[in-house]
Amino acid sequence: MAAENETMNSSEYVAHHLHHLASSEQHGLFDPSVLHYDTVFFSLLTVSIVLLALWLVARRASSGVPGRLQALVEWAVEAVDDQAKAMVPVDRGYAAPLALTVFLWVVVMNAIDLLPVDWIPRAAGALGFEHMRPLPTADINAPLGMAFGVLLLSLYYSIRIKGLLGWIRELFAAPFGTVHLSANPLTWIGALLLAFANFGLNLIEYFSKTFSMGMRLYGNMYAGELLFFLIALLGGVFALDSTQGIVVGALLGLAQVILGFGWEIFHILIVLLQAFIFMMLTLVYLGQSQESHAAH
Repeated sequence: MAAENETMNSSEYVAHHLHHLASSEQHGLFDPSVLHYDTVFFSLLTVSIVLLALWLVARRASSGVPGRLQALVEWAVEAVDDQAKAMVPVDRGYAAPLALTVFLWVVVMNAIDLLPVDWIPRAAGALGFEHMRPLPTADINAPLGMAFGVLLLSLYYSIRIKGLLGWIRELFAAPFGTVHLSANPLTWIGALLLAFANFGLNLIEYFSKTFSMGMRLYGNMYAGELLFFLIALLGGVFALDSTQGIVVGALLGLAQVILGFGWEIFHILIVLLQAFIFMMLTLVYLGQSQESHAAH
C-alpha cells in the first residue's frame, strides 16, 4: 500500500500512524492527564458491536434447528462455560458470560489491525483529524485498563466469598502461613516479619498479574501493527522512489503484496490467540480469587 503522504519519509510515516488523536501531548509512557479519543471511540464501538450482535442472536434464537450464527454462538457459550466450570470453583454465574464477552471484544478490537493501514487514517484526515490510530489493543492504556478491571473483579469476588476479614487475613497469612504465638517474644517477632513478607508477596502478585496480562496483549498487537506499517512502506515509499527504477519498484510492490497477504493470514491466528489467552487469564484470575490459600 502506498504511504499516506508521498512527502513523508519512512520514519515520519510510521510516527504519524503511531500517533493518537489525544487531548494533549503525552509525556512518558503513562500520563493519566492525556485522553486518547481514538482508543476510547474504537473501544466503545467494538464492544457495542459485540453486545448488539449477542443481543440480536439471543433475540432471534429458536428451539428448533439453529441457524449458522446461532449455532456458532451456542458452541462458543458452551465452550467458555466448560472452561469456567474447570477454573472457577464457586461463583460461575458471572464468570462465563464475562469471559465470552471479553473474548469477543478483544477479537473485534484486534481484527481492526487486519484492515489496510491507511484506510482509517485517510478517512479521518478527510474529516479534518490529523491523527487517528484505530487499534485499541495497541494502545497500552486499553489492555492495562481491561486487566485492571479483571483485578477489581477478582478482589470483589475474593471479598464476597471469603468475607472482608477472611480476605485481609489471607493477605497476611499466605503463602508462607503463620507462626504459632506463645510467651516467647521471638514468636511475635517472627509472626510480624512473616506477615509483612506475606503481604508484600501478595501485593507483588496482584501487580505482576495485572501488568503482565495487559502488557502481553499490548506487546503482541503493537508488534503486529508495526509490521503492517513496515510492509506497507515496502511497496509504498520505496516503490514511489524513482531512483530505484521501474523494475525494482515493481518487485518491491509485488513483495509487499506477497508479504502483506502472508502476514495477514498469520495475523488472524494472533488475533484469535491473544483474545483466547486474555479470556483464559480472566477465568484463571477469577478462579484463583475464590480459592483459599491461607495456611494454618
